[in-house]
Amino acid sequence: MRPFRSLPFILCCFRKNPLWGSANTGLARWIPAEYEDGENQPKGWNAGRQYSGFPLPLVREVSNKIMRGSSVFVLEDKAYSQMLVDWGQYIDHDISFTPQSSSRTADCLNTCTNANPCFPIQIPEDDKLSRNKSCLPFFRSSPACLTAQPQREQMNSVSSFIDASTVYGHSADLEKTLRNLSGSEGLLAVNVKHTDEGRSFLPFVSVRSACLQGPGSERVECFAAGDSRHTLWVREHNRLARHLTRLNPHWGSEVIYQETRRIIGALHQIITMRDYIPKIIGRAAFDEYIGPYEGYSDSVNPSVSNVFATAAFRFGHVTISPVLARLNQSFQEHERFPSLSLHQTFFSPWRLVQQGGLDPVLRGLLGRPAVLQNQEHLMTEELTERLVVLNIPETVDLAALNLQRGRDHGLPGYNEWRVFCGLDRVETRSDLAEVVGSDVLAEKVMDVYGHPDSMDVWLGGVLERPVSGARTGELFTCLIGKQMKMLREGDRFWWEHPSVFSPKQRQELQRHSLSRVICDNSGVTEVPLDPFRVETYPEDFLSCGNIPSLDLEEWKEQPDDGSYVTVFHLRTQVLLFLD
Repeated sequence: MRPFRSLPFILCCFRKNPLWGSANTGLARWIPAEYEDGENQPKGWNAGRQYSGFPLPLVREVSNKIMRGSSVFVLEDKAYSQMLVDWGQYIDHDISFTPQSSSRTADCLNTCTNANPCFPIQIPEDDKLSRNKSCLPFFRSSPACLTAQPQREQMNSVSSFIDASTVYGHSADLEKTLRNLSGSEGLLAVNVKHTDEGRSFLPFVSVRSACLQGPGSERVECFAAGDSRHTLWVREHNRLARHLTRLNPHWGSEVIYQETRRIIGALHQIITMRDYIPKIIGRAAFDEYIGPYEGYSDSVNPSVSNVFATAAFRFGHVTISPVLARLNQSFQEHERFPSLSLHQTFFSPWRLVQQGGLDPVLRGLLGRPAVLQNQEHLMTEELTERLVVLNIPETVDLAALNLQRGRDHGLPGYNEWRVFCGLDRVETRSDLAEVVGSDVLAEKVMDVYGHPDSMDVWLGGVLERPVSGARTGELFTCLIGKQMKMLREGDRFWWEHPSVFSPKQRQELQRHSLSRVICDNSGVTEVPLDPFRVETYPEDFLSCGNIPSLDLEEWKEQPDDGSYVTVFHLRTQVLLFLD
């Protein structure tokens, strides 16, 4: 049984700064933007403009000379599994998404001229990606409307909170389409045409989609979800909702849905902060920047910052594997559905439906090591030469996109962010060699940029040597740590807040894990205790029967208990009202 919470008490928490963290508001600025005209024009907008006495290099040139790596050569992470990388991408989509500008008068697919909203990526001569074109299309991010700042700001179209909007959607309309409103169990909608060995797939979108198709004649449309790649959590919601319905048949569909959503949101917070972030920034940095939970503060702005969304939390792009592993029950290469090159998987839901379902992919994420950042091969060619983006006819370059997006957003350079974090500026070639740990790499950067002050923050961050016990360098460790602290302390509905769950419910939630979610919602029967650590099969794997599970008995309520009033997910309701 949960503590009583009245509606006025909860609404009071949004009065002071009701837009903080809400969807469709501007990304936070921790230091002022740097635009070439002071207000709007990205770095690189005006030809011939110099930075620290040198022209700013083309982003594709930076990718070619510094980032390019082999599709074959991969340095394996001896500590962590590919699931760690996947979770980072997943949770990033839960807290930030910046929509691109659109215009009826500008054709950004067919212009190589800078003219809003088009900011094309210029291609150096003799670049094999050009295909007789001199640029790649690039749409600027949508400007935020509600801002008193004279400078252009960018919008976050999802809520900044870790609240499982990937599962439930970030708007009232999307949330409604993702629910099964016909029953009394508070379920999410699932696919009515296909199943995965009896388990649910996500529903298809209702209109003909741009997703790629397999060799068969039957179309498989894009999946519809808050984030269309994540089937596992829809299954978990429906599993928990059915259990809560059995425990509390008097609750009704809406109460069941909201109570289940509250649990799922808490699990996202727990897995991210307990299991994921300490591995990324290291335990020492976690203690320094985040520390133990001390409660909610209405003076902490939880809004995702521009530098976090556009640079720091994109560190994981250099750890993406060129291969999607698909493994059998013995965690060996699948006999019928072998592993795929990454570019073969882009926007291809037909492979899940027609080629073995989710289980081989989950085993691949659990049973194969993550890619370890390697300064000689920083990003796979699967991403720099073969990346597919819907509605763009040619392949594009993720490294170039990241760099161009940072310039589009007016992010200050690498050294400005080091100063923000209290770190020493990098002024010379030897300074740079020290922070990246490589004379050769420092030489490449200086040859391309001319001076460290000109270096784009995303590039500088991913080039730094990782902090001891971490997967990020000292700059991104600082930026990620600061952001995660704000996301937790500025969240009135953080799962550890005393008014959100009872002590016994919190104790049960702590028992749950991503490994248990996999056990309960797939055909995978053996898992590592910590799914983010790479283990050897079979000796380091446990039977699912030995993985602790969540006991929902603590959510059982007596119908005549007058002290209990169900309050729906108020944060969701308030934030959707503000959209």
